Amino acid sequence: EASKANVKRLDLTNRKIVAFATHGLLPNDFPRVNEPSLALANPNDGNHGLLTLEEILGLKLDADWVVLSACNTAASDGRAADAVSGLGRGFFYAGTRALLVTHWPVESVSARLLVTGIFERQAADTALSRAEALRQSMLALMQQNEGEFAYAHPLFWAPYVLVGDGGG
Repeated sequence: EASKANVKRLDLTNRKIVAFATHGLLPNDFPRVNEPSLALANPNDGNHGLLTLEEILGLKLDADWVVLSACNTAASDGRAADAVSGLGRGFFYAGTRALLVTHWPVESVSARLLVTGIFERQAADTALSRAEALRQSMLALMQQNEGEFAYAHPLFWAPYVLVGDGGG
């Protein structure tokens, strides 16, 4: 049900947090799609299921923050002068006050651990700011091991950045 049609149909003006855990695409990662996009469920109607920057610009949000737990969601769209480019710019224009975005491709398990860690910390301490919850979740991820696999390397936690209002 995580489709482009459903996202565009939903009333997102009453959502304080909007989260996407999917794959982010850079311009031209997908044939004939020359703008950043989020991969959503395939509609099986001959069209792609990508939520493009143009469609994101048309959303109406009143969100405290949007979480883009996906690859390359803070990546540049070629305009070096922009403070926030690509998908981030679109979500700010649509009405969010803060974004959690990534600078490069992310690994799925560490992404889940980091993002759920943020929300677990905020649920446990409602006075905790988004920025502090992110910092604490990063530190916890660095100490996490899955068998012989460790997440201390910056590859797993450093792509995430909070942009905008870092408050609670």
